[in-house]
Amino acid sequence: MNALAQPKAEVFDPLRYRKDFPLLERTVHGKPLIYFDNANTAQKPQSVILAVDRFYRESNANVARAVHALGEEASAAYEATRDKLMRFINARSREEVILTSGTTQSINLVAYSYALPRLRPGDEILVTTMEHHANIVPWQLVCERSGAKLTVAPITQRGELIVDEFVARLNPRVKLAAVTHVSNVLGTINPVAELARATRRHGIPLLVDGSQAAPHLPIDVQALGCDFYALTGHKLFGPTGTGALWARRELLEAMPPFFGGGEMIKSVSFEKTIFADLPAKFEAGTPNIAGFVGLGAALDYVNRLGRERIAAYERELLAYATAAFKSVPGLRLFGEAAEKAAVLAFLIDGVHAHDLATLLDHEGVAVRSGHHCAHPLMQFYGVPATLRASLAFYNTREEVDQFIAALARVRKLLA
Repeated sequence: MNALAQPKAEVFDPLRYRKDFPLLERTVHGKPLIYFDNANTAQKPQSVILAVDRFYRESNANVARAVHALGEEASAAYEATRDKLMRFINARSREEVILTSGTTQSINLVAYSYALPRLRPGDEILVTTMEHHANIVPWQLVCERSGAKLTVAPITQRGELIVDEFVARLNPRVKLAAVTHVSNVLGTINPVAELARATRRHGIPLLVDGSQAAPHLPIDVQALGCDFYALTGHKLFGPTGTGALWARRELLEAMPPFFGGGEMIKSVSFEKTIFADLPAKFEAGTPNIAGFVGLGAALDYVNRLGRERIAAYERELLAYATAAFKSVPGLRLFGEAAEKAAVLAFLIDGVHAHDLATLLDHEGVAVRSGHHCAHPLMQFYGVPATLRASLAFYNTREEVDQFIAALARVRKLLA
């Protein structure tokens, strides 16, 4: 063999991995399921389903409480997922990883534990036009309580953040900035590292909503340079009701607890409570233990496939799907950023999004219709709703072709 010859890169075969997802084998209305709603929630591989089942069958007990064998096993499995998450996002330490029910709880934790105690009348929190409601509403609530206000950085018609306008709004009144890593509607991948450099120059903490990024991109919070990073497990092929908040240790140590109750304390008396060290300080009550065991299995699965390989395949699939969508007469595509994930929001001229989604469902196609928890973004484009086809590594070109054919049949019915 030639010493200079390089081994041929393995071709990513989605059909090989589809077999790992039992739900993808079912039919809907007598048609093979085409699941294009991954930005809403992703399907679960058999390894995740078995991990949850095995926990309930063999190790079900509460965590951080009992010294019996089941309690020790449950605690070890739960904490193992924290370690996996630490490595998954390249956090500096496991104490910086707070286990939550998902991105919404994570952002609310920051809103009430970090932002609210620091906000004063006239202060500002900066977001962007493309944010999910979970990265808008918590900030509005703490602004109403404190007299602060929410300010918004604009985007282009192509769905790209105008970075210069974002930076121009980083004035001394801004106490926190929050931005999505990947838009759940447009698929836009925001330049988080560049934004973090700008916020750091102004001494402003940056929170990143990573719900849509974690399933599609390698995440390195140290390289990104942000201060808070939130993610959701159910979009990452794990169980619902799981997620995490990463934050810099010095910020977490300065923040008071958001929830109070069991297991987030060192001692309690009627006169005073002394809170536990990180990360337990922010994890009151019994968590979704089985869910986090399943999330650990999901992280293992994604790591086995390789996040760089997943991202590369999804870029190819997105390019193929985008060209196919643009060939459909009367189809308007929303979000054509140069850097984007495998999400396509669209409308067909003269057809309501909900009507089209309902008829596509009868063709076996699952897409989401509505405002996608992004009312302000819909208002920016002047539409009440869109359809959204969101792809994952187990989707195929053949499914894209079948979707386009189903769309043509549905349009004939509507005509």
